[in-house]
Amino acid sequence: MPGFLVRWATLSVAIGVASQVLPGIRVESVWAAIVAALILGLANATLRPLLLILTLPLTVLTLGLFALVVNGAMLGLVAWMVTGFHVAGFGHAILGALLISVVSGLLNWILRPRT
Repeated sequence: MPGFLVRWATLSVAIGVASQVLPGIRVESVWAAIVAALILGLANATLRPLLLILTLPLTVLTLGLFALVVNGAMLGLVAWMVTGFHVAGFGHAILGALLISVVSGLLNWILRPRT
């Protein structure tokens, strides 16, 4: 359970960073970022694997770049669902998904338990 909370917090911070760096992504409050992170985490855990399997031929054909489109679609879906979280367009969604992935990956790497 603590691992889930750490990942949720890092995803919330990553969404906040994306809203500060990219002009097409806007978060109106901290609560909107927290809710968006929860829904994005749930969508990535449930819906994204199904979409990646369905779009596997396109992903192979584009050498994996179509996965960025799937990630952008997930971010756009979350923006559509969460009040206070806005994405200006699909290009901003793809850039935002890329930035959120990099920032949350770095934060998870920094905060991982050392053995």
